[in-house]
Amino acid sequence: MKGHVLILVENLSVPFDRRVWQESRALIDAGHQVTVICPKGTKQDVEAEAVIDGVRILRYPLQAASGGPIGYVREYGLALFHTMRLALKVRRSGPIDVVHACNPPDIFFIVALMLRVLGGTRFVFDQHDLCPELFLSRFATGGKWLYRMTLLVERITFAAADAVISTNESYRRVAIDRGKMAPERVAVVRSAPDLSRFVRRPADADLRKGKRYLGAYLGVMGPQDGVDYALRSIAHLRDTLGRKDIHFVFMGGGDMLDDMVLLAADLGISEMVEFTGRVPDEFVQRCLSTADVCLSPDPKNPLNDVSTMNKVVEYMAMSAPLVSFDLVEARVSAGESAVYVPANDEAAFAVAIDELLDDPDKRAVMGALGRTRVETALSWENSRRNLVTFYDMVFADVVRPREGLTPVSEPRARNADVLLLRRPAAAIDHTHRHAHEGERQGVRIVKQA
Repeated sequence: MKGHVLILVENLSVPFDRRVWQESRALIDAGHQVTVICPKGTKQDVEAEAVIDGVRILRYPLQAASGGPIGYVREYGLALFHTMRLALKVRRSGPIDVVHACNPPDIFFIVALMLRVLGGTRFVFDQHDLCPELFLSRFATGGKWLYRMTLLVERITFAAADAVISTNESYRRVAIDRGKMAPERVAVVRSAPDLSRFVRRPADADLRKGKRYLGAYLGVMGPQDGVDYALRSIAHLRDTLGRKDIHFVFMGGGDMLDDMVLLAADLGISEMVEFTGRVPDEFVQRCLSTADVCLSPDPKNPLNDVSTMNKVVEYMAMSAPLVSFDLVEARVSAGESAVYVPANDEAAFAVAIDELLDDPDKRAVMGALGRTRVETALSWENSRRNLVTFYDMVFADVVRPREGLTPVSEPRARNADVLLLRRPAAAIDHTHRHAHEGERQGVRIVKQA
């Protein structure tokens, strides 16, 4: 059975949000109708409505939060208003079979319940982040009230969900243990690069700015992303280890970008650090093809330890070796393509960069291992298959039992009139089941990616 899937996302525009866009395209290719509701972008994705590659996209204006937790209350409240308004517009033109809500925030269960009342719509929760841990990481002094509130909203979301998509096994354990979801109702669909977009190019010596080596960072620059750790490590690399033959390029934006530019100046390293802001794919490919070492400086905290960082897999896709703090999910993703240093130890991070630069053979081996791992285990093709299998389950109202598949009646709270196909947890391809089995911020204490 095929149906109409309404995808809700708040923190990025589409198709700029790569994971959401990959999911949308995969569902279209599988024969489903897909509509996306998201905010407008600032420089791209600015049209109020568009149809791209068969995906209908409705966008609303939204200003990013500022001013601490209260700013997020304002942002999320406005996003909920516009999302409900546009969801009703979509519903008036025809039925919606599934609401696929991506977090943060964990408030779109309200839209799903509204549509369920109007027409029996099912609710899939795509948990991109652990919001309680996310807010703890961003607002350490925010108080227990904020953490308890986010835990409550997360619990309501799990209770309302018919099924859950997790980005790694750590997040899956959170859904099962903290969210009380049945294991067979939670599937892992990892965020993964489309390898057609990560193609090595000839090295561009101009990016090195006259230096012998190039270091690179690709990703968001928020309070929990550790760019400040990277900058202090670079200062240590220069001032203590005496390394001045490397230039660093930091690609990406975020609410801490301006602060990081100021920090680089305060540390006296502005001449060896370049901030580009968001850049097109061509520049990313050129920079990562030239980079001798890439940086994954996310500090260990309740969110990062169990989150899969997109930049890690993207470095690997470009055959680039990387240095990372020793985080649970970093090891799951990167394996031997990374050098791991004690959590949050900036001096050790600098030493690892220094040693890698002096060992070209090791860098080459690490880069090759990373690319092979992405091609064989972490590519979007694997995640796409898991997503399509998951949606086959969601849309299977009645199926004939066959090996590994058992039709099970849903409990009353989850539409007792519908039969969903239940698949034992082992039957859905959880590509990265590790001995730790519980991460992403909620069992080992957990996060996602």
